[in-house]
Amino acid sequence: MSRIGKKPIQLPDKVKSRVEGSRVYFEGPKGKLAIDIPQGVDVAENGGVIAVKPTIDDRQSRALQGLTRALLSNAAVGVSQGYTRILEINGVGYRAEAKGKQVHFTLGYSHPIVYDVPEGLTIKTPAPNRVVVEGADKQMVGMAAADIRMLRPPEPYKAKGIKYEDELIRRKVGKTGA
Repeated sequence: MSRIGKKPIQLPDKVKSRVEGSRVYFEGPKGKLAIDIPQGVDVAENGGVIAVKPTIDDRQSRALQGLTRALLSNAAVGVSQGYTRILEINGVGYRAEAKGKQVHFTLGYSHPIVYDVPEGLTIKTPAPNRVVVEGADKQMVGMAAADIRMLRPPEPYKAKGIKYEDELIRRKVGKTGA
């Protein structure tokens, strides 16, 4: 059996949840989320504790039990505290500016790049070289941060580009002049 899947999910005080059919709905101060329950997994909620159990005892159901439990736990944390990813922009003239539901990037290309903020997320630029992605859905926050990073990935010689705040860039030595 899955060790993670067997652990019950203790909901924070501010989070309300309900199970309807094959979906679990979460509501909290940071927003609302709905998680689909896959076939072969049963979810029960009583008194602020959610338990996930496989309906059939096979390998696939046990794997889905751990996955479902992790997704439900992430949703409960997301609607109560939210998730944040911070990106840093390195390079001369590289910068970002949030304007409403768009973020404008100047990344050394011949044209500025306009990134539309997905629904349910907020993107702030507290400094021209810093981008903060916030939201309740962990997957959406991570995906938006990865999309922004792919606009100009960091290169190994001068470390110019967009990188995660906690990311370590392995530097290479350049050519030596003769």
